[in-house]
Parts: sequence; structure tokens; C-alpha cells
Amino acid sequence: MVEQTQNQKPVVESRRRQDWTFFLVAVGLLLVLNFVASRYFFRLDLTEDKRYTISEQTKNLLGNLQEPVQVTVYLEGEFPAGFRRLQNSTREMLEEFRLYSDGRVQYQFVDPSANTNEQARNQFYTQLAQKGLQPTNLFAQEGDKKVEKIVFPGALISAGNKETAATLLKGSQAAAPEERLNQSIEGLEYELASSIRNVASTSAGRIGVLQGHGELWLPQAADFLGTLSEYYTVNRVDLSQVPDLNNFNLVVLMKPTQPFSELDKYKMDQFLIRGGKMLLLLDGVRASLDSISEQGAVAFPYELNLQDMLFRYGVRVNPDLVQDLNASFIPMVTGYMGNQPQTQLVPWRYYPLISNFSSLPLTRNLDAVQTRFVSSLDTVKAVGIRKSPLLWTSQYSRKRESPVSISLNDPRVDRDPRLFSQNAIPVGYLLEGKFQSVFKNRPVPAGSNIPFQAEGKASQIVIFSDGDLGANDVDPRNGRPLELGFDRFTRSRFANKELLKNVADYLLDEKGLIELRGKEIKLRPLDKAKLREERTKWQAINLGIPLVLLLLFGVTKFWLRKRKYAR
Repeated sequence: MVEQTQNQKPVVESRRRQDWTFFLVAVGLLLVLNFVASRYFFRLDLTEDKRYTISEQTKNLLGNLQEPVQVTVYLEGEFPAGFRRLQNSTREMLEEFRLYSDGRVQYQFVDPSANTNEQARNQFYTQLAQKGLQPTNLFAQEGDKKVEKIVFPGALISAGNKETAATLLKGSQAAAPEERLNQSIEGLEYELASSIRNVASTSAGRIGVLQGHGELWLPQAADFLGTLSEYYTVNRVDLSQVPDLNNFNLVVLMKPTQPFSELDKYKMDQFLIRGGKMLLLLDGVRASLDSISEQGAVAFPYELNLQDMLFRYGVRVNPDLVQDLNASFIPMVTGYMGNQPQTQLVPWRYYPLISNFSSLPLTRNLDAVQTRFVSSLDTVKAVGIRKSPLLWTSQYSRKRESPVSISLNDPRVDRDPRLFSQNAIPVGYLLEGKFQSVFKNRPVPAGSNIPFQAEGKASQIVIFSDGDLGANDVDPRNGRPLELGFDRFTRSRFANKELLKNVADYLLDEKGLIELRGKEIKLRPLDKAKLREERTKWQAINLGIPLVLLLLFGVTKFWLRKRKYAR
């Protein structure tokens, strides 16, 4: 017996050494793996739509940050399931940003309603609104009652002495809540990455706003120009006072009302031929609500001397006005009570609301856009130019050829849907390619020192047939400009500013961040009817299968152990 015990000691010692060796090797492997993982960062995204994959453009942006960036997200607190998804997606995206930026992007989540003092809380709300974060009312279920909460679905991004606001809840308000939240999640990477670029970048594109032909200026274009100035260098340019436009990357032309000289056209033409970009907001017909008297008004075409140039580039602004049953409202006198006029908001067919957009990144997932006295666009043959429509009217629209007789009684008359039988009239186009000069085979205008080029670098034009697309309302009480897209009659907000900002970003975006707006995440909603019918079955499966597997594992383990020691 003593001899058997002595023989077992070496065996026990050998097994103990093997166990320690295995333990030390495992610890060593773990240390090596941790060291390698800390030196070589990588991510695996196994989802079908690559929803957790950061684009190369964003990686390059984050990897080249020169200073710390602080992101404060105001999405902390208890939310319904849909908002929690947006909250979690934002947190996951910012964590990816932190890792890819090597810690230079830091973030925190703040509950703006956490302060129990009502006065201090309201003051904080006001500060956030002044910084550009728009609140929204959220209805949530707490116990047996519904409660209304004010939430700020946005973030403030700061770097150095720069700060900007990013709106995280985007998308079309006409879409279902789940779809709108999904659209917001699709645009998260672009919203956050572009905001980080804007506060961290020291170089900016140069934009020239053309003047000298009765174009929009302050205060009507104050909000649009102010928004561009936050991200780019914006200068007012009188074409008659400059020899060329070579100092700019993009020129913006907003609602000219006076004809262009051949010399001014030549400066614009050669700017485009040499690779400059253009954003054109042009009216086809002279019309405004203020010019309509009780007897009505007649709208005639503009004579801007630009049609030949646009025709050569591949597009034509038609001398007509588009009417649409899907339109915004204006106040109209409907009667009198004593001497007091009684007003009512009525749909004004000449103010179409555009909610049909292309799938291109610069118009994807936009809310409705408000237009005023918009004309139709046609494309014509232009060799080498790709023409992509951006905006269309609804399926219930029509065109009225100029001269157009406009009356304030039109809302009472034009109610027959059969009159509005034209579908999807285009009012916005993107033109891309190597443009040919309109001055090819024509003499160069006198007074120009710009060497003539018939064709040059590839370039881009975005054109909208509404000169007021970038015009904001003005508060009649104090003369201050209102936010672009804000309708002071209905108190509604439209996506005019977001559309034009996207266009400017697209035309000036050297890093290609605007392409991130094309990211698509597919919704895979559960069949709620089937869920109710089979709820008990799936609950039983989810609870029963793990218990059965655990039981089988225990029985098998017991049998193997018994068999081993029975020998």
C-alpha cells in the first residue's frame, strides 16, 4: 500500500506541472494577444448592410485630427424603444469615432431635463435652442399614463474655439416614426463626421455670391449666407468689378432679375470651363405674392440673357409656372366681421411642397422643401454631360405657360383634381461632366483678359428653377431675418436650408463625406399579428431549449465521469 502511494506521487507531481505549464502558456498567449490587439486595431462587421462599418473617408478624417474634439449629446434619459435605438446607435458610432481617432474624439451624454429646478431647466433649454438645437415633443408611456417630454435630439461639437450643432433626428416628417428614426440612423455618420470636419478644419472652400443683376441679398438671404459662412469663406462678388472668378471654388447665383452682359456671361462660362462649380437659383417667370393686387396680376418671363448659356450646358428653365395640389398655405381674407377682415390659411397652388427626391446623397432622406412660384426644367442634348434630376413635384401638378394670369381667387377656383394631371415635373437638376463653352465659335467679348478655353476640366452645376429657394422670411415686427425654411404663417419648418447646405457640401467636398448620406440600413420589422399569435410558443422555445441543453450536458458529463472512474 505504501509502495502504491509512493508510485502515485510522481504522477501527481507530473500532472501538477502540466497544469501549471498549461496555465502559464494560456496567460502568456492572452498577454501576447492583448499586446497585438492594442497595437493593431481592427473591427469585424458581419451585418448584411454593414451598419457598423465606418467609411474610409471618415477614418481618414478622424486619423488626421490635430486637436481634441468634444461631442456633447443631449440624448440621455429614459426613451421609448425607437429613440433608444437612436440613442444606442449614436453611442456606438461615437465609440467607433473615439477608437479610430486614437482618443482625440471624446463624447458624453447629457440629460437636458435632469435639473429639477424648472426655471434653471427652461433657461438651459433656451441656451440649447440658441445654439441651434431644436427641441421636439416626445410622448412616452410611464406606467398607466402618457407623459410628454421635451427632448433635444442633437449634439454640440466643439474643437478649440469653434462649436457647431448637429441635428440627429432627420428624415421626412411624412414618413412613419420607425422609418424616420431609421433615416436618422442612416445619416448619423455623415452628421457627426461633417460636423467634426467643420470645427476641426482650418482650410475652407471659397464661395462667391454673385451680385450686380438684382440678385437676392440681405436680409432675404441672410440665413443661407450665414449658414455657409460657418463652414466656408463667403464673399459678395459684383461681376462688373472683377476681372475673373478664379479666386473661388463655387459661385452662387440667387434670383437675378436683370439681364447679364456678354462680358459677365463670359466670366461665368470660363470659370466653369476651368473646373469651377455653380449653384444656380433661377426664376423662369417674374412673379411675387406682393405684386398681386385685388384685380390680379400677369406674370411674364424674365429676360436674363442666360438661356443660350444654360442650353449649351444641357438644361433649360421654362417660362412657365408650376401649380401643385400639394402646396403650402398663405393667409387670405375670407370675409368681414364689422370692419374687421377675417383671414384664413388656404393652400396656394403656386407654392408647391416638394417631397419627391432622387436617391443621390445630397437629397436622400430630406424632409419636404418649400418652393414659391417655381418653373419647370427641361434637359437638352449636351455631349459628355450627365444630367440627374434632384427634385420633382407631386403626381397632382400642372404647368401654366407664360404670360400667366394670377388671381387671389385661384384657390377658390382651382379645386378640380382633374386639372392637375401632370406627374413629377422636375424642378432641380445636377449636371456633371466637361462642359463646352457657349462662346465656342463666337467672338470673345470686348474688355476681357481671360484666355479663351472651349473645353477644360470636369465640373458640376446644380440648378433649381426657384429663385426664392434660398430666401428666408423676415419678421415684420422687427425686420429680422427668420430661419431659412421656416414658414411664419403655419409655423412649420421645411428642409430648404438642409438641401442647399448639402448641395454646397457636395460641390465643395474634397473628402467625399457627402457620399455617407447614401448609406442604407434596412428595416426588418417583426410581423406584429404573427407575434401575437405565436408569442407563447416562442417564449416556451426560448425558455425550454436552454434548460434541455443544460440537462443533456449535465447527464452526459455525469455518465462520462462515472464511466471513467468505474474502470
